[in-house]
Amino acid sequence: MDLRAELLKSIWYAFTALDVEKSGKVSKSQLKVLSHNLYTVLCIPHDPVALEEHFRDDDDGPVSSQGYMPYLNKYILDKVEEGAFIKENFDELCWTLTAKKNYKPDRNGNSIVSHQDAFKLWCLFNFLSEDKYPLVMVPDEVEYLLKKICTAMNVELNSCELEDYLAQEPQGQGGLTVWQFLDMVNSGRFLRGIEQEAVSMAVEEVYQEIIEDGYLWKKGQLRRNWSERWFMLKPSVLSYYMSEERKEKKGSIALDKNCCVEMLPDRDGKRCMFCVKTSSRTYEMSASDTRQRQEWTLAIQTAIRLQAEGKKSLHKDLKQKRREQREQREQRKAAKEEETQRLKQLQEEKERKLQELELLKEAQRQAEILLQEEEQRRRQQHEEMQRTLEIQLQEAEQARASMQAEMVLKEAEAERQRKRILELEAMQERLQEALQQEVKARQDEEAVRYAQARLLAEEEEKLKQLMKLKEEQEEYIIKTQREKQVLKQEMENKNKCLEEAQKQLEEVRVNRQRVDQDVMAAQRKLRQASTNVKHWNVQMNRLMHPIGPGDKRTNASGGVFAGYQPLLSRRDSSLK
Repeated sequence: MDLRAELLKSIWYAFTALDVEKSGKVSKSQLKVLSHNLYTVLCIPHDPVALEEHFRDDDDGPVSSQGYMPYLNKYILDKVEEGAFIKENFDELCWTLTAKKNYKPDRNGNSIVSHQDAFKLWCLFNFLSEDKYPLVMVPDEVEYLLKKICTAMNVELNSCELEDYLAQEPQGQGGLTVWQFLDMVNSGRFLRGIEQEAVSMAVEEVYQEIIEDGYLWKKGQLRRNWSERWFMLKPSVLSYYMSEERKEKKGSIALDKNCCVEMLPDRDGKRCMFCVKTSSRTYEMSASDTRQRQEWTLAIQTAIRLQAEGKKSLHKDLKQKRREQREQREQRKAAKEEETQRLKQLQEEKERKLQELELLKEAQRQAEILLQEEEQRRRQQHEEMQRTLEIQLQEAEQARASMQAEMVLKEAEAERQRKRILELEAMQERLQEALQQEVKARQDEEAVRYAQARLLAEEEEKLKQLMKLKEEQEEYIIKTQREKQVLKQEMENKNKCLEEAQKQLEEVRVNRQRVDQDVMAAQRKLRQASTNVKHWNVQMNRLMHPIGPGDKRTNASGGVFAGYQPLLSRRDSSLK
């Protein structure tokens, strides 16, 4: 990109900003003011006669961009000399005109970038944009610029999120306009949680890197003192000024293939020193930190190399290489698509011929089928009838054989069931007899137990009466000591009653022994009945589960009536 192309990009923004009605034309009075300002910032001698003559009032009306280009080329761009003006002032003029109309930051002051940073991003956008109008930046260059800014802040750019954003954002001419780019940066989508000051420092760093200027300390040749100067690097010259306004130029260093850059040790209270050696003089300089020194030395060495190779600028060269790589990718993609289209056409032609061949083959097959169809139909009908009759005959034979076998099995099963039913009926009768015996034994036991309980109740009643008599006797002895003589007779009577009660108690004990003997006899009967039940239970288990070869004999104590054993044990313990 030469100087004329760079200037045209900024002037295009200024021209479109003056086109209020968006008709592609600007009034002559506005173009006069624009041209006059361009004369001033580009440091070109004014030619008021040519200006008035070219833009004199007539009936032609507003002027289009194509109508303005001849005057712009002849009276302005052809007279521009590189280094004779401050390009930043020129850019600020065009930015002021276009930003007033098109740049719309957040009114609440929540924009990520300041107005000055937006101007620098606009300059970087112009530098990296395509040389086609309207000016746009392709997605690859957008990603490149955002990565440079994020790298300056030590932040990693989310490429996937950027791709999603670019896919959703409407793009004209295959890229983003500068206003879309600034809106994207101000949205904070890719700079979340980062302070405006950090963003500003990163934009400034990238701007200085690409525009190639910044402050350095320079050692004087005569007075040998250190002064801070604003340096500006071009491929053929390194110029330095009093300040960044570049109003007072202090000197320049011509760069050619004989120049070189060397690192110097720290001395004279200065650090991060380096020097630029030319054929006639050595210039000593000091950077603010190691990183800045590295960037400057690398940039100057690159400028020397590019000068030797006949190239303009490192970043312009890199931009051209990236553009060539994109064009090569597009060419490869177009060639691949063309090859794919050609292969697709060949495939379609092949498929069409195959379809024609298939149609011919199908017609031939249809003719053969029509010739053989009638004969095959008759043959198939005959064979189908024969197969049907054979299948029916086989099914009938199989059904008869299966029914006979099933009847034999059913008869054998019925015979086994009848035998089993007879055995179960006999077993049921024996079990009923054993149950009746057990029920009778339990009834006898209940009767004996009832008698025993009644005798025990009588015995307890007698004991209570005896105790009551004893208590009455003691009370009478205590109360009637003074009536001892009178109560002696009564006491004798009581003693007689007591003796009779003792005799009755002895009789009750004798009866109790007799009842205990009856209970023991009933227990023996109950044990005999339980033994019989167990025996029949074992017999029934054997009938229900026939013993096979190798089976072990079941426990004789198990069975249906095994549950009566705990009851007998509880009864024996209660009797004891």
